[in-house]
Amino acid sequence: MKKFQSTCIASALTCGFAFTTPLSAAEFEVTGFVEPELQVFPNRGNVAGQKQFNSSVALEVTAELFWDNGDQFIVFKPFARLDQNDDNRTHADIRELKYTYVNGDWEFRVGIDKVFWGVTEVAHLVDIINQTDQVESLDGEEKLGQPMISVSTVQDFGIFDFYLLPYFRERTFQSRGGRPAFDIPVDESQTMYGSKDKRRNLDFATRYSNTFEDWDVGIAYFQGTGRDPVFIPGLDSGGNPVLIPLYPQIKQASIDIQATMDGWLYKFEGFWRRELGEERIQATGGIEYTFYQIFDTANDLGIVAEYIWDDRGANNANAFANDAVAGLRWTANDEASTALLLASVVDLDTQAASISLEAERRFGDDYFVSLEARIFENVPRSDLLFSFSDDDFVQLRVARYF
Repeated sequence: MKKFQSTCIASALTCGFAFTTPLSAAEFEVTGFVEPELQVFPNRGNVAGQKQFNSSVALEVTAELFWDNGDQFIVFKPFARLDQNDDNRTHADIRELKYTYVNGDWEFRVGIDKVFWGVTEVAHLVDIINQTDQVESLDGEEKLGQPMISVSTVQDFGIFDFYLLPYFRERTFQSRGGRPAFDIPVDESQTMYGSKDKRRNLDFATRYSNTFEDWDVGIAYFQGTGRDPVFIPGLDSGGNPVLIPLYPQIKQASIDIQATMDGWLYKFEGFWRRELGEERIQATGGIEYTFYQIFDTANDLGIVAEYIWDDRGANNANAFANDAVAGLRWTANDEASTALLLASVVDLDTQAASISLEAERRFGDDYFVSLEARIFENVPRSDLLFSFSDDDFVQLRVARYF
C-alpha cells in the first residue's frame, strides 16, 4: 500500500467536490489486487462446449480521497475479469464510485455503492439493495455496484438509513459454455420487467437498526424492482430453448436479528413479500457456537446450524424451501489470517445436498490465497440445483495486493 499527500488532483469529479479544504491538505490512497484463478471441474458438463478446466484473472483497484478532516471523501472501486471460456464472465463493473459527506450525526452519499443486510451464513434473504454478480460466485455474496442516493443518521434511539435507487442492474449469468451454469441458458436479450420504466424505475428502501444489550436488530422496507428474477421458458431467435428473466415489482418488509451471548450467536432473518399479485414469506435462522482457544492454542472452532424455510414449499424459483445447514468454522487467529469454513446444505424433502469448503490464508504482506470446493450430491431433476449436479468444482485464487 502507498499513501501520500495529494498536491494536485486533475479529476473534474474530485475538484468539483473538494470545495471546503485546499487539495494540498487532502489525503489520497490507492490500493488493489490482481488475482489469477484456476477452476477444475472433475465431471463432464451437461452442455456441449463446457470445459473441465478454466482460468481467468481479475483486477480490482480502490482509489480513495479524503479531506475536511475525513468528513468528505470519494471512493472509486472498478473491477474487471478476463475469462478463458465464458464470454459473459469476461466483464467489468464499477463496484463503488461515491461521494460521502459526514455532518455530525448525519451521513450523505451519492453515486455507486454496495450495501449489505443480513446475519445468517448461507441464505442472505434480506440483502436486497445490490444485484447479485452470479458469474463471480454461486453463493450470492458477490454484488454489482448500485447507483443510489442515501442518507443515514445515528440517533440515541437507533440508526436510520434511507435509499433512492434510480437505476436497476440485471443479474449476470454464465454463457452456454460457462460453468457452473444452468443447463438451459438465460437469454438476457429478452429480459422483461414488471415496470413500464424497466431499468429506470425509481426504487426506494429504508432501514432502522439498533442494539439492545445483547441483541442487534434491523427492520427494513423495500419497494421497487425485485432483484431475484422469475424465469419464463422461451425460445431464442434460432428456436433453441432458453430461460427469459422477468424482474417483477415487489413490496418487501424484512427483519434481521442477531444475539451475542458468551460463545453463542443466535441469528434470524426473514421477509414478507408481495410479488406478481401474491404474498409469501421466507425465513432462515440458526445458531453458532464458538469454542475459543481449543487445546490451549490460539485456534477457535465454531459450529454452525441453520434452517431455511419458504412458505410456498418446494418450488422452481427457490432452491432453499425446507433445508438444513450444518457447518464448521476454524480460525487460526494467526498473523496470516488462516481460516476454513466447511458447510453442507441438505434438502429435507429430497435429501439433495451441496457441500462447500472455503479456505484462505495470507502469505507475506502482499499475497492472499483462497481455495474453494463445491460438490452437489443426490440432486433430483425437479430441484433448481439439478443444472449444477455435474458442475462440482475446485477453485484456486492467488491475489497479489498492492
